[in-house]
Amino acid sequence: MYNNTKDNSFKGYIILSRKETLSEQFKNFYKEHNPKSMEDALEKFAIFGGVSWGKIDTSKPSYELIEKLILNDYSYIRNDITELTDGQPLYHSILSAIAMSDGKAHAVYKRARVEESVGEKAIETLIERGLIRLKRCKGADDKFSFTLPFLRFWFAFVSPLFKGIRDGEYTEVKERWQAYENEFTHPIFTELSHALLRKLLKDEQIMEMGEYWKNDGLSLDIYANTKDKKRIIGSCKYTNTKVKKSELSKLAELAKKANIDADMIVIVAKSGFSKELKALKNENLKLYTLKNFKSLVE
Repeated sequence: MYNNTKDNSFKGYIILSRKETLSEQFKNFYKEHNPKSMEDALEKFAIFGGVSWGKIDTSKPSYELIEKLILNDYSYIRNDITELTDGQPLYHSILSAIAMSDGKAHAVYKRARVEESVGEKAIETLIERGLIRLKRCKGADDKFSFTLPFLRFWFAFVSPLFKGIRDGEYTEVKERWQAYENEFTHPIFTELSHALLRKLLKDEQIMEMGEYWKNDGLSLDIYANTKDKKRIIGSCKYTNTKVKKSELSKLAELAKKANIDADMIVIVAKSGFSKELKALKNENLKLYTLKNFKSLVE
């Protein structure tokens, strides 16, 4: 696709692949940019992942990099995006709705203000073109997610605010980013946690790994079944505070509501765990932190 050779800073290109998994994209991103910390790696991957930018100094503040690499070169990157979407307003509305919601079908159509039949047809095209993936759930709405992290960022913070960006005014983007920055990495963190658990719990012979949700709002970040019919549940906490023992009670309550008899509980946390929770760690309670993500890039 489009590969700019002018003297602007955007040297990237967007190539969609149904074969490359998110964890493979993350590994490539990590090797390309050699981040100083796993936190930097995850947060910058959630914004720039899936596109070749040349070397990025991931230690710099996210918004500084967003302005330099994306907003200042809006018109060049927009050309790539337009090739993928034909510039169709309907597609842009649906993609922005996915980017700014939990991705559940009914929420996406409502946010995009489209009839379900119209939305479903558009979704088919967007999946065929490789922009989004489908996550199915028995007894609940399907979920949609982006094939590349950068596409999620673009349709959350750039496409809906293009008029100001086009005119060189970035205030709206900065304000929206500041409002959502703390939670923006969580979906990527959760999906990469699934890949991490498949690797770290390989002896469990996991047959199914993903999220669990119902249309009434009940959800679990981690839900897995093993070959031996064990059920694993858990949570992913991308926060700046340590996870406390009370998280176990929350998970037990969710499992009860979902009628799930869990054999193992897993918690993946950015900032670690309290002493009380770590003292409970055993074969049926697994606790992982950012340092464990190193196994995804080795």
